Amino acid sequence: MLYQTQHSILPDKATLESGNDLNFPNHIHNSFEIIIATDGEMEITVQGIKYTISGNECVLVFPNQLHEIKTPSHAEHTILIFSPQLVKTFGNRFENFVPKNNKFYLNDFYIDKISRFDNKKSLLELKGLLYSICGEFDKNAEYTKFKGDDQNLLLKIFNFVAENYKGKCTLYELARRTNYSYVYLSKHFSKNTGISYTEYVCRFRINEACYLLTSTSNTVLDIAYECGFDCLRSFNRSFKSITGISPSEYRKQKISRNKNALV
Repeated sequence: MLYQTQHSILPDKATLESGNDLNFPNHIHNSFEIIIATDGEMEITVQGIKYTISGNECVLVFPNQLHEIKTPSHAEHTILIFSPQLVKTFGNRFENFVPKNNKFYLNDFYIDKISRFDNKKSLLELKGLLYSICGEFDKNAEYTKFKGDDQNLLLKIFNFVAENYKGKCTLYELARRTNYSYVYLSKHFSKNTGISYTEYVCRFRINEACYLLTSTSNTVLDIAYECGFDCLRSFNRSFKSITGISPSEYRKQKISRNKNALV
């Protein structure tokens, strides 16, 4: 359940993330995102439209498109997130448009290129790859005018959570900072994402905890506090309700899988 939760990327940067069994609730950010199910099957919902992908099937999410990622059973995935500035001509051309269908197909050549992606390579090489992929997508794509009024407020909410999840991240604090009423924000968020604000914050914190459990040797208690939980009991309960296992079990499973993958 690891996921790049940053909502923006530097103008000349892209990030590659690979893992398994990813589930992440509705969210938006300012970057393009390519999601590939390299093994198994995933469900990607973009602006309310559900796409099932497997094999070399992909989904290209445009900037500020609301999207959700689910793995019904088991799947390996690769996700490439990149700034619109890296494909400026493509991005400017469709600045106020989104695709009618976000699903497309990439052959083995591009899948291999993405899997061996290295952000340390030359900027020209990086742009060349991304423009080629966008070109493959554009071959059969149709576009429609993007209505992003609701997304503007959602983006503010998502950014607020990303910046404040370690501490005071209540809906009341959000209302105070945005000058919207608590009730309006609550209804707006639930209507557009399908979950409550409180549930989203909890899932965001657990997602960050999953990353820390697999990338650091910090204690479970320290991770709980780092991710905004005020006590270990609350963290353990929330973690198990979302992942199905305890934080300690999650860490053991991930370490075991990583060791087996190296054998």
